[in-house]
Amino acid sequence: MTRKQSPTRLKNLEALIREAGSAVRLARAAGTNSSYLSQVRNQLPTKKGTPRSIGDDLAAKLEAAMKKPPGWMDECHDEDPATAVEHDDPATGSRHRLISWDQVGKGHDISEDLPPPYGTELLLCPVKCSEETFVLRVRGASMEPKFREGELIFVDPLAPVSHGKFVVVRLEESNEVTFKQLILEEGKKYLKTLNPDWPNRIIEVTPDISVCGVIVFKGEAL
Repeated sequence: MTRKQSPTRLKNLEALIREAGSAVRLARAAGTNSSYLSQVRNQLPTKKGTPRSIGDDLAAKLEAAMKKPPGWMDECHDEDPATAVEHDDPATGSRHRLISWDQVGKGHDISEDLPPPYGTELLLCPVKCSEETFVLRVRGASMEPKFREGELIFVDPLAPVSHGKFVVVRLEESNEVTFKQLILEEGKKYLKTLNPDWPNRIIEVTPDISVCGVIVFKGEAL
């Protein structure tokens, strides 16, 4: 029997992530990709424009991975304080890998033991972010003056996507990865380039554009 999609599944997904310790650990236990799980978690649109959801197959994998009975994902559960996981202190910070632009959105887990492309050590992010956060080095002048070439941007695939946020996106048709400011207006989504001298500064988000993460911090490259 096909189980209906409901907000209950998304709420229970958050509970399983807390219980597993992170979205990455839950994805590994369920035998699915953490990048895909983050897209489902944020209900990012598919190429058809519909939000990604927790299908029956994924729901069953999550239940089995966390030793829940069949149908658990469709039931309401009171949060068990014993399973709640405290978040890291933002003052402590966390460290994340610097990756190349062509690594973004390729379906691998950034948090796994990938060889750092620039021979760099893990970089400290002083603000609260998920362990899937990765670091990119700004290239080009399209987002000046706020973002300058060579600066480091910390990108969190699990951060909420909302109006005014700066997002890293992949353009599937051209296989290009870039970052822009997200604008939500009258039910439509747009990407805005900050440089006033840049041509075609605002483009509409189409189904072939996928959001790979939200910029949560930037720092000057040394």
